[in-house]
Amino acid sequence: MNDAPAVSTIVLNWNGLADTRECLGSLRKVDYPSNRVIVVDNGSEADEATILEQEFADFAEVIRNPANLGFAGGMNVGIRRALEAGAEYVLLLNNDVTVDPGFLTAMIEAARRRANLAAACPKAYFSGRPEVIYSTGGSVNLWTGTARQMGRGERDGGQFDVEAARDYADGLCMLIPVTAIEKVGLLDEEYFNYWEETDWCFRAKEKGLRCYYVPAAKVWHKAERSLASTDEYHYHYQRNALMFVRKRGNALQAVTALLTHLLVYGPWYVVSRPGRIGRAAAEWRAVLWNVGFRGARNQPRQRPLV
Repeated sequence: MNDAPAVSTIVLNWNGLADTRECLGSLRKVDYPSNRVIVVDNGSEADEATILEQEFADFAEVIRNPANLGFAGGMNVGIRRALEAGAEYVLLLNNDVTVDPGFLTAMIEAARRRANLAAACPKAYFSGRPEVIYSTGGSVNLWTGTARQMGRGERDGGQFDVEAARDYADGLCMLIPVTAIEKVGLLDEEYFNYWEETDWCFRAKEKGLRCYYVPAAKVWHKAERSLASTDEYHYHYQRNALMFVRKRGNALQAVTALLTHLLVYGPWYVVSRPGRIGRAAAEWRAVLWNVGFRGARNQPRQRPLV
């Protein structure tokens, strides 16, 4: 690609050395000519930052956080470094993702065609089922406080081979123009983990920007582990889903979302999934936490952009 914009790819590591190694190994093979890799170690228990620094010294810069700042806080550290380094685009990438060598070129080419781009996301597959789609971006229902990854679980038969607008770009791999970050700001650290990328995409939409899915870009996500998620994970995910509605939706949507989780999803686990009754408790805990939530709607909690 001639005149290739400078990209900074940010990979967050937290006690995930094996996955991060594999992710960085796939990034080594990327054909894009102007990609700077930043690894943010989020306070790993072992000295994984030193190991990564030694193994990838010629390829990646490693930043050490003294503690686990969550996905939002850790990525924000990387974004600030990318801005200091003069990046024109920032790519947020999960450490349990491996990438096709041409994915970044495809994403940049698509991004440069979209003057109103908030973020772009690729066609993501399950790593253990490489022809089955994990996500092509997603849609959100503010009335119920739920999100849906488009194409999830479908075998790829070309049904998602057209670029399309999405409510949000999946945070496992999202390319953001620096101009959009300057308009929207950083990720909201109140989420810590889960829903922070969706919140950012909706804040971008309020600024007149849109998210797009790029089918020519392909990545693989080790998502199978998250399918056996714990009740505690379910609580944090649903708590943040409801917090998202309270931050980004209106008062009526907040009420309907809370009632849906209280009166529909919670009882559904009791009646239909007795083996997962802990998830009913998680739903109700999420509702109770949000009843006492006092965050401001349009004031995301984050440190200054620079």
